[in-house]
Amino acid sequence: MADTLDVLEAVIRARRTASPDSSYVAKLTHRGRAKIAQKLGEEATETVIAAIRDDREELTKEAADLVFHLLVLLADAGLGLDDVRAELARREGVSGIAEKAGRSV
Repeated sequence: MADTLDVLEAVIRARRTASPDSSYVAKLTHRGRAKIAQKLGEEATETVIAAIRDDREELTKEAADLVFHLLVLLADAGLGLDDVRAELARREGVSGIAEKAGRSV
């Protein structure tokens, strides 16, 4: 059985070049990376609000929207889940404090 996120990533990649009139992904892509990033920020804010309100159902929905828009942004940047997985694997076994201290920025 295919992983839901892998399937979603493939659908997003396929729809990027569709008509903006028929595809939300194509419409976002057509509007540019800044708009995609703005939508991701909006979804992140809505996710935070749902978490603060302790609304599990809304948090689940907003988290799904957040992941969706993150995948759209990653696709626009030529990145994907495998890139994120590789970075997470690189960090495995390293404490978050040590990892953050090792960043150049």
